[in-house]
Amino acid sequence: MRFIIVTGMSGAGKSTVLKALEDMDYFCVDNLPVILIEKFAEISRDSNFKQDKVAIGIDIRSGEALGELSSALDRLRDDKFTYEILYLDASDKVLVKRYKETRREHPLGRGGRIENGIAEERKRIEFLKQMADYTIDTSNLLTRELKAEVRRIVKKGKDYTNMIVTIMSFGYKFGIPQDADFVFDVRFMPNPYYVSDLKSKTGNDQEVRDYVMNSDASKEFMTRLADMCKFLVPNFIDNEDRHQIIIAVGCTGGRHRSVTVANELGEMLNDLPYSTRVFHRDIANDSYVKGEV
Repeated sequence: MRFIIVTGMSGAGKSTVLKALEDMDYFCVDNLPVILIEKFAEISRDSNFKQDKVAIGIDIRSGEALGELSSALDRLRDDKFTYEILYLDASDKVLVKRYKETRREHPLGRGGRIENGIAEERKRIEFLKQMADYTIDTSNLLTRELKAEVRRIVKKGKDYTNMIVTIMSFGYKFGIPQDADFVFDVRFMPNPYYVSDLKSKTGNDQEVRDYVMNSDASKEFMTRLADMCKFLVPNFIDNEDRHQIIIAVGCTGGRHRSVTVANELGEMLNDLPYSTRVFHRDIANDSYVKGEV
């Protein structure tokens, strides 16, 4: 039997994860009282339970009883009960934004500042983060991408790598992404904007991709960039307590060259043992086709 405990910061995506697990035929129980965890574990391994995949959600809503969770989990381990902990996290900035968008109150910030509730929650559940078998930072993940990470955990188990590499294209005219770990400037590459047949297209179109990559400088840059990233990412993981790295690639408007390079780099890094996602921040901005680049 596989028993997964889903926990982490409020607003980080626990409901989405539990729904994803349900879609994978897991028997899911959310907000199970801490006092019932050991009893539920005992029931779940009874032959009459007839469920071989179980997931429970536990978070700050458990209140003061959350402090007893560590002892309960230790007792389960001592009793040879096998479980896995999936911890969901997100940056404070993202969590505040999500709460404001949904107009919900933080469980620990009722009547006060959301930021204070988040800070207090981090302190109270730090022990769960330290115990976690898997950690997913959902700060920059779409719902479908989070569900894909859950599927990877279910499939890979202990071989899952807690790292997501995001490759983001952007336009310098709209500012450098503040959350980028590495920034690469590709404005030296051939610019499709000045080709009438390509101006209205994007780096997602094959014609633009061919134009941008049809130079020795572009090809050599891509080879060197991929080699550098393959060196940097694992060393970054070994020396930093991080679960996400953002590689930003910029051109003037973020529509042609940076999109092409981000797509190419995403394909070249597919052999890394991490999740790789490509995100085009500024590709949909209409100002490009109005001659404002």
